[in-house]
Amino acid sequence: MHVHLVFVTKYRREVFTKEILDDLRGLFAGVCIDFEAELVEFDGEDDHVHLLVNYPPKVSVSSLVNSLKGVSSRMIRRKNYPSIRKKLW
Repeated sequence: MHVHLVFVTKYRREVFTKEILDDLRGLFAGVCIDFEAELVEFDGEDDHVHLLVNYPPKVSVSSLVNSLKGVSSRMIRRKNYPSIRKKLW
């Protein structure tokens, strides 16, 4: 089963840089592996990211999205990127 996910930044602020998008790609791929899913495509712009995920039927989309958003949020906060700190907090 496939799902197309779009995650948007708070207030659609343009905070993602190439460095952040590269970090997110690896992070999302790792989370998908944990769920026995496959990150087929990943792309992003300054204010949102697109994911195309192939996942098994035993995995609920809500639990996959919850984990993807939670892990990525923790990683972004932990690394304390200057572009995000300046525009969101």
